[in-house]
Amino acid sequence: MKSEIIYNNVEIIDAGSEGKAVARVGELVLFVPFVVPGDVVDIKLTKKKRSYLEGKAIRFHKYSEKREKEFCNHFGTCGGCRWQNMKYCDQLYYKQKQVEDALRRIARIPDAKVLPILPSSETRYYRNKLEYTFSNHRWMTENDPPDLGPDALGFHIPLLFDKVLDIKECFLQRDPSNAIRLESKKFAIDNGYSFYDVRKWVGFMRGIIIRVSNDGGLMTIFMFHDPDMEKITSFLDHILKKFPEISSMYYVVNPKKNDVITDLPVNLYYGKPYITEKLLSFRTKKEIEFHIGPLSFYQTNSSQVPSLYGAVASLAGFNGSENVYDLYSGIGSISSFISDSVNRVIGIESIPAAVNDANENAKRNKITNMKFFTGETEKLLSEEFIREQGKPDIIITDPPRSGMHEKTVKAMILAAPEKVVYVSCNPSTQARDLALLQEKYDFKVSQPVDMFPHTQHVENVALLVRRAE
Repeated sequence: MKSEIIYNNVEIIDAGSEGKAVARVGELVLFVPFVVPGDVVDIKLTKKKRSYLEGKAIRFHKYSEKREKEFCNHFGTCGGCRWQNMKYCDQLYYKQKQVEDALRRIARIPDAKVLPILPSSETRYYRNKLEYTFSNHRWMTENDPPDLGPDALGFHIPLLFDKVLDIKECFLQRDPSNAIRLESKKFAIDNGYSFYDVRKWVGFMRGIIIRVSNDGGLMTIFMFHDPDMEKITSFLDHILKKFPEISSMYYVVNPKKNDVITDLPVNLYYGKPYITEKLLSFRTKKEIEFHIGPLSFYQTNSSQVPSLYGAVASLAGFNGSENVYDLYSGIGSISSFISDSVNRVIGIESIPAAVNDANENAKRNKITNMKFFTGETEKLLSEEFIREQGKPDIIITDPPRSGMHEKTVKAMILAAPEKVVYVSCNPSTQARDLALLQEKYDFKVSQPVDMFPHTQHVENVALLVRRAE
């Protein structure tokens, strides 16, 4: 755009699913970040597409009654917690609306029954896992002095692969998460450890993962670029001395050009190889203990797991005789939760380490009616597999944000369970898959669950029932 375009006195009318608020200019939708429905603003146009516009609020004429004061100094720059300037009750309203809109527009279910969203019991410090990145390409904010230096430890700036915002305080994970991050940065700078340069693929310090559990467990995983054990040992010993509450410490040497560590040795340096989470089973309220390793998947908001899994079990309506398939079963947390409510659970998971965790968790908790298989769901869920393991009465599926492979949807239809319970953290891809399943299944009801306060993300559980032939 050659000349600056300003739209004056524009009312923000909705909250978008990608974290940006929504306005209208003529017939076009205009997306604006960091504003709240009900705000009236002047907007500077930043992007113009054929079907939509993007802009930035440059002046406020009226502040919405839905607003509240943001609590994080990084708000407006950091890509997370974009809704923290909106009252929590209104966040829940727009999350529920997001689910309803997806079911109506994408799944084409005009009268979908959606139960009231289940709020999170904690709205700050609710994450049990955070990942920070070391970078020598700090994102400079307006308040930063020009001589601050290039090194940063924090979160990537959205849509900029090489820029990292240096984080002073994050409200997503309880202490000592912030203190560990700040001390790690200080030690690295004081001792001349170079920060990673993603453009040149050099630099010693790469990243930190911090995991916590409700029983006080604290796991740290530090990523380094080079196998310099003298430097690694010096760093790790210093962190352990400063934070004796660390119960499990790992390190990874990653010389690759990507940040994926699942294909690399994850080395235990100190303490136990796991932290633990506990959950009461659905029917008998038996305590189940899960061992969470450095690469294990567990729902990020531990306090909301009972609500989410309770919704799964309640919608499924078990009678105790069912043969259940749990697709994308991870470490078997859903399988374990429902194991005392059904006859048998068959879990399918593509990550071998997760299947190993699931089997170990089953043995530890003396659960004998579960069996887990390693493989891609769309390949493993075959007629032969179903013959060998028994026809499923219910399929529970909890795929990644991208949803299910179309072949998986077709395999589920061929498996012909009486019910499908679909758990998703992305209502749009869930609705896409529900539209395909409607070939043989009727949508009955949906239960949204807020797992991610102050963000646009929402978890949703949907129940489908097979139509009579």
